Amino acid sequence: MNTFKLRRETYQVILSDKLAVGSQHPILVQSMTNTPTQNVTATVEQIKELYIAGSAVVRLTVKDEAAAEAVPLIVSELNKQGFQIPLVGDFHYNGHLLLAKYPKCAEVLAKYRINPGNVGYGEKHDYNFSTIINIAKDLDKPVRIGVNWGSLDQDLLSDFMEINAEKPDSEKISFKEVIYEAMTASALRSAELAIGEGLKQEKIVISVKMSEVQDLINIYRRVAAACKFPLHLGLTEAGTPVKGMISSSVAMGILLSEGIGDTIRMSLTPSADDKKLNPLADRTLEVQACQELLQAMDIAFFKPSITSCPGCGRTSSTYFQKLAEEINQFTQVNMKAWQGKYPGAEKLKIAVMGCIVNGPGESKYADIGISLPGDNESPKAPVFIDGKQVKTLEGENIATEFKQIILNYLEERFLSVV
Repeated sequence: MNTFKLRRETYQVILSDKLAVGSQHPILVQSMTNTPTQNVTATVEQIKELYIAGSAVVRLTVKDEAAAEAVPLIVSELNKQGFQIPLVGDFHYNGHLLLAKYPKCAEVLAKYRINPGNVGYGEKHDYNFSTIINIAKDLDKPVRIGVNWGSLDQDLLSDFMEINAEKPDSEKISFKEVIYEAMTASALRSAELAIGEGLKQEKIVISVKMSEVQDLINIYRRVAAACKFPLHLGLTEAGTPVKGMISSSVAMGILLSEGIGDTIRMSLTPSADDKKLNPLADRTLEVQACQELLQAMDIAFFKPSITSCPGCGRTSSTYFQKLAEEINQFTQVNMKAWQGKYPGAEKLKIAVMGCIVNGPGESKYADIGISLPGDNESPKAPVFIDGKQVKTLEGENIATEFKQIILNYLEERFLSVV
């Protein structure tokens, strides 16, 4: 069942002429730059990489005056190169000062992200928060109110701790439960304050990020039940690539299956190695991981799905592994060109299998499949299309021939007649 149909009802938040969040709009993949924002060239290049990889929205930190001055230059350079990409300014501590002092920065950003836990303390909190909200209101900009467990408003948390301490022992709740209550209150009270300042409810997105899987599930269920604001999902610090992708997929997969979530991000700790030497160093990995999650859940489709076996003692040859990787790269590289010419090609299912045990069965289940020979099997590779064997490949040109079979299938099944 397509979980997209189960989405909870939310407000619609417009990000640009072509992009909106919430309601029944597609779930968006987001990412964030890790270049120094004041380095315009490096930041522009990374924004483009993330966008081309599939990040519909890109966030960048605006931490000081140098960054605020750079933002309009970044947007201008992107526009010159033909990229109209919604950029989100990430503000902490001094956002009220930077947005007021650098109106061009405020103007070109598509959305502001505010953390209510660090906009200020005591009497300054509401004033600083309201300053940002009024700038957003005047410029008709949406705002994400992003509450993080690691930077939760300590005054608010103390209030909830005191309330809990004064309860009879039989009514006391755990520390984790207090955290959930304080985070929910921080998000919803901030939204109320923003609306009280005149910001429309259709201009607000909320996130309540924690770093543990079960905590994230629990807090988002609470907030989803309490409001109709669109929700941005993600573990606040997901971890290194393998751990981060697994933890994020578990947490977000459960929430998305319950109809909770309108935008998603996997906040992966990048490898320190050069991405040319280590693919895990590539910042776009978190975008690809989000796409794979949405595709695995039949929520959205981005490129053909490649089913391939892990190999075992029956497959001492590594040819099937190389072919699976080659076909995956072939579809990924060509997908942009295929989108206009072959609408629907992103839903194509391809199988590259390694031996007779599951090879023919998986190949028949896919739209196109190839079952390579395992140890002591005949050195031939039957090819299946729509469940029927249509050809047998052998020799040194299997990869080239199989790619041509894929292209022929695209022409026959998906070619646009417009």
